Amino acid sequence: MPDFYALADDAQAVLLTGLASAALARWDGAFGAPELVKYRENAVFSVRRADGVRVALRVHRHGYHSDAALHSELHWMQALGTCGVAVPPIVPAACGSMFVTVAAPDIPEPRQVDMLGWMAGAPVGSAEDGLVLDAAAAERLYFDAGALAATVHRETRAMRLPDGFVRHAWDEAGLIGDNPLWGRFWELAMLTDADRALLAEARARAARDLTAFGRTAENYGLIHADFVPENLLSEAGRLKLIDFDDSGFGWHMFELATALYFNIDEPFYPAIERALFAGYRSVRPLPAAEESLLPLFLFLRGTTYLGWIQTRPETQTARELGPMLIARIRQVAHAYLASPPAAPA
Repeated sequence: MPDFYALADDAQAVLLTGLASAALARWDGAFGAPELVKYRENAVFSVRRADGVRVALRVHRHGYHSDAALHSELHWMQALGTCGVAVPPIVPAACGSMFVTVAAPDIPEPRQVDMLGWMAGAPVGSAEDGLVLDAAAAERLYFDAGALAATVHRETRAMRLPDGFVRHAWDEAGLIGDNPLWGRFWELAMLTDADRALLAEARARAARDLTAFGRTAENYGLIHADFVPENLLSEAGRLKLIDFDDSGFGWHMFELATALYFNIDEPFYPAIERALFAGYRSVRPLPAAEESLLPLFLFLRGTTYLGWIQTRPETQTARELGPMLIARIRQVAHAYLASPPAAPA
C-alpha cells in the first residue's frame, strides 16, 4: 500500500475519486462518475444522477470533525435553510443518515461522506485572484454579503441548538492559545526572526484586547468562519453561502474580517469595507466600538492562514500561497499594533 499522505495532490485525488464512486452506492438512484471540483481540505465532487439532477459529494478530511461535530454542522445548515438562507440542501443516504462512513483501498482511514444539492451560481472571487468586479459591483456585493452575514447571525441567535451540538471554537485558545485550531503559526519555517517578533508582540496584545472585548450573546456565537468570496455564490443577484466545514463558535467580527481579508489590497477596499458594515447594520445592530476592532480581527484571521500552511507544508496550496500570506500578515499585524486598544466592555 502506498503512503497516501506522501502522494502528490493529484494522486491522492485519484484514490479519493475511487472512494467517492464506492460511496455513491449508499444513496438511492443511479449516478454517473464523480468529477473532482475542489481538493483542499475536503474532496468535493460534482455528480449527475440518472434523472439529470446534479449533486455535490463531499469526502471529508480524516480527523477534522467527529461524527457529532459533522452532524451538528449539517443540522445548522438545515436550520438556516428553513429560515430562508440560501445554503446547500442535504441529500440523506438511503439509510436516512445525513452522512455515511466509507473505506477504500490505499486510503488508510475510512472517510465521512455526505451529499448536498448542487448550488447554482458562480463564486464572486477567490484568494488567489481577488474580485473580478468593477468598483460599483463590488460595493453592491459587499453590502449584500454584510446583510447575509447578519442574517446568519440573527437567525442563529434565535435558534435553540439541540442537545449534543458540538463545534470547535474560534476563541482565544483556538486563535492565539498554545495550540491554535489550525496550528502554531509562529513556528512556520518561512518566517524570519523579525516576523516572529512581530507576531509575538501582536499575539500578546491580542490576548489583552480579547479579554477586554469579552464574549456576549451579542458579539459571539455560531459563525460560518469561512466567509470568503469563493464560498459566496451569486445567481441572479442573490448570494448563496456554501462550505460550512470550518463553522464553529466565534466572534461576529471574525466573520466580517474573514470576508475582507483577501481583498484589503483592492483599490476600492475602503468602499467595500464601508459597504460590508452598512449591509450588516441593515439587518442587525453592530456597535461602532466593535467595528473599530476590525484591525484586531484581521490580524487574528491572518494567523489562522499561517497556521494552516505551517501544518501542511507539503501541499500545493501552502507552496503557492505561503509568500502572499506572510506578506499579508506583516501588513495586518503592523496595522493592528498601530490601532487603539480595545476598550473594556
